[in-house]
Amino acid sequence: MKKYELLATDGRARRGRFTTPHGVIETPVFMNVGTVAAIKGAVSTMDLHDIHTQVELSNTYHLHVRPGDDVIKKMGGLHKFMNWDKPILTDSGGFQVFSLAGLRKIKEEGVHFNSHIDGRKIFMGPEESMQIQSNLASTIAMAFDECPPHPATREYMQNSVDRTTRWLRRCKAEMERLNALPDTINKEQMLFGIDQGGTFEDIRINHARAIRELDLDGYAIGGLAVGETHEQMYHILDVTVPELPQDKPIYLMGVGTPQNILEAVERGVDFFDCVYPARNGRHGHAYTNHGKMNLQNKKYELDDRPIEEGCNCPACRSYSRAYIRHLLKAKEMLGMRLCVLHNLYFYNTMMEEIRDAIDAGEFQAYKKRKLEGMEQK
Repeated sequence: MKKYELLATDGRARRGRFTTPHGVIETPVFMNVGTVAAIKGAVSTMDLHDIHTQVELSNTYHLHVRPGDDVIKKMGGLHKFMNWDKPILTDSGGFQVFSLAGLRKIKEEGVHFNSHIDGRKIFMGPEESMQIQSNLASTIAMAFDECPPHPATREYMQNSVDRTTRWLRRCKAEMERLNALPDTINKEQMLFGIDQGGTFEDIRINHARAIRELDLDGYAIGGLAVGETHEQMYHILDVTVPELPQDKPIYLMGVGTPQNILEAVERGVDFFDCVYPARNGRHGHAYTNHGKMNLQNKKYELDDRPIEEGCNCPACRSYSRAYIRHLLKAKEMLGMRLCVLHNLYFYNTMMEEIRDAIDAGEFQAYKKRKLEGMEQK
C-alpha cells in the first residue's frame, strides 16, 4: 500500500499521489508545522480542516521533552492525542540537536545534550529517535541525522555524512523491529532518509547514491536554508534531486518562502515544510498574491477590505484589514490567529494551484505569473 504514484510531469516538476496508512497525500504538498503538536498562533486541528491542510508536522525532540512520548503512547498516539485524522510527519530531532549546538556532544552511538527546558541530560541516537517516533505513532518518521553547520570544512562534512549513513541503516533496522511489535500503535510507520552534504556537490551526490540503495519510503534533502545563498540551494537541488529515486517522494526540509517553493517544485521536489507562514503571521505579516503586507502599518487603519480580495480563508471571509490591525496593536491573540490562518491558507492553496498547473502542463506560466505578482509593492 505504501506507494508514490507519479500522475503528471511538467519539465522536472512532478504531480504525485502518496498513499499512507492515514490517507492519501496529493503532491506537491506544504506541511503545516505544529512543533509541539499545535500550530503556534492558537490554531486547532479543527481549523486545519478549514484551511485545506493535508499533513501536519510535529517534532520528536520537543514532544519527547514535553509531555513525553510515553504519555502520548498511553493516550493512543499523536493522531488521537491532538485529534487529527490525516497524515502526520515527525522530524527526527536531528535539527534540534543542531540548533542546541552549545549543549551537545556527537559520538558514533548518538548525541548527548541538555534539555532546553530544564537542563537535564538527554541521549538520542538512531534507535532512541525511532522508538520515540514509534511511540508518537506518526505516519512518516524521519531518520535521525546530523544537520552539519554551514559553513563546515570538507573533512567535517564527509565524516558527518558517513555517520548519517551508518545511522540511517540503524534507523531502518530499528523501525522494522518496532513495526513488528504487538503493542506498536502504527505498525505501518513509514521511514524517510535524509541526504546531507552542505554545499559540497560531490558529497551530496554520493550520499544520495548511498541512501537510495536502502529502498526507503521517501527521501529528504536536509541541511539547506541554514545560511547558504538561494543560488547555492537551487544548485544543490539541481544536482541532487535527479540522484534520488524518482518513484519515491522527495522532501526539501525547512524550506521556505513561496518563491523558494516554486523554484524547488520546478526542480522536482514534492514535500515542503517551513515555520515562515505561522511565524510571520504572529507578527502581523501576511502573504498575498501581491507581496507581503505588514498589517500593523498605519495605512490599514481605515481599510475595510479583507487582507486579500477573493481569498476564502477564515480571516478574509469575515474581517477587515482595519479590524485585524486593531487586534494586533491591542496585542489580542485573535489578531495573530487570523494572520496565521490566512498565511497557512495562502500556502496550502498555492500548492493546490501548483498541482493544477502541473496537471494542465502550465507550470512555467503559472510560476512566472505568481512570482511577478508577489514582487509587486
